[in-house]
Amino acid sequence: MSLPVFAVVGHPNKGKSSIVATLAEDESVAISPVPGTTTDARRYTLSVDGEPHYVLVDTPGFQRPGELLKWLRSKTDKASERADAVAGFVAAHRDDPRFHDECELLTPLLEGAGILYVVDGAKPYGPEYELEMEILRWTGRPRMALINKIGDGDFEAEWRQALDQYFSIVRVFDALHADFEKRISLLRAFAELDEAWRPRLERAISALESERAHRRLRSAREIAACLKETIAFEEHASAGADVTPAALDALKARLEEKLRQRIRRRETQMFDRVQQIYRHETLSREETGQLIQDVDMFARENWEVFGLSRSQLAMTGAISGAAAGGGFDLAVGGTSLLLGTGIGALIGGAGAWFGSSELARLKTIAGSLGDKVVQLGPITSPNFPWVLLGRAWFHHSLVAERNHAYRDSLKLAIENEQNLMNSLPDSLHRELGRDFQRLTRGELADDAFAEFAGRIEKVLALQPVEILV
Repeated sequence: MSLPVFAVVGHPNKGKSSIVATLAEDESVAISPVPGTTTDARRYTLSVDGEPHYVLVDTPGFQRPGELLKWLRSKTDKASERADAVAGFVAAHRDDPRFHDECELLTPLLEGAGILYVVDGAKPYGPEYELEMEILRWTGRPRMALINKIGDGDFEAEWRQALDQYFSIVRVFDALHADFEKRISLLRAFAELDEAWRPRLERAISALESERAHRRLRSAREIAACLKETIAFEEHASAGADVTPAALDALKARLEEKLRQRIRRRETQMFDRVQQIYRHETLSREETGQLIQDVDMFARENWEVFGLSRSQLAMTGAISGAAAGGGFDLAVGGTSLLLGTGIGALIGGAGAWFGSSELARLKTIAGSLGDKVVQLGPITSPNFPWVLLGRAWFHHSLVAERNHAYRDSLKLAIENEQNLMNSLPDSLHRELGRDFQRLTRGELADDAFAEFAGRIEKVLALQPVEILV
């Protein structure tokens, strides 16, 4: 069965290219507020795992609809001959520069494409648009109208009254801010235009929904890998055998800065890979006016916004410590009267509370020649993995819902929110807390990594906060 093809047509500068970019998931579609950016019809195919599902044709806007309609009416007054008249116009004017745009937009319709007619619902309806709609009716092709609001005005009601006379389906569709569910809803409407397209479009919807779940899983694995790697990071330096405490402090500061830079680079790599998974390779990231990779993730504000609160850290640490202490109780056959569980909870909670501000501990190791080797790491801060996961969760939420027409920078800012990770369900808190403790101790085995990534996938499936995509 041939692929469904939809020609996106209309007046210049009404958001046609934005709709194509959104539905084709293609960042290469040229989008500009300047009228006339699209000068030739260009096809964009939506493919999933190498399988094409439908084609969007980005077309120039109508330039001389009045002259075109006058020519058509001069050729026939019979409805049965209208499509032939349109074909005759294109054949007669294909090399006429005055009607280049009209020929470009009509050609895919003559080849069997369906019509997606786009108007700006923020601007008032005018009778000049009836010329375009009448020409499209002459083609005889299945057609739908999309009301795309570009500005702040609201003229939806009067547009609907006019469009209902020419189109079997009329939908409001915000090309810049349409999330995944709105895009899927529009594809379901496309299937109503022509019964022959329904199987291919239903297959496309199923493929997109399956790919979305797969993308989330791939993102979870990337985030899990980043957490596992960064927590294990270490930095080393040599020091003299008689190094002074002041020199040791200075050395620690230098090692910590190297450690932080290394973590920042790995986090940036994680962000890039998640965006690649969602086909947003060129999307820039911004937080309070700066690219996120230039923002210090170790700033106090980041830890307060994206991590756990100190009380939640203490609670999570206590639960994880109790689990470890419970293992001791079992080892001694229960004769400790649950003393191990109680001590484990106390130590775990206290450690999380008092250790929440230190990134990693410094170790001094005797070298082979009598000197000292200073080691900073692995990461011991109990809040570090929560902060990194919180930032990754929020970034993923923005990327997963971002469509390919919205070209502004990705803004990672949460207003009036504190301690994002506090919002997770208690069961996830407990499970992730145990995972993070295993990671800190280097005890998360490879066979347990899939389960760890699965828990992160559960986090990614949640909506962290109300966000503008």
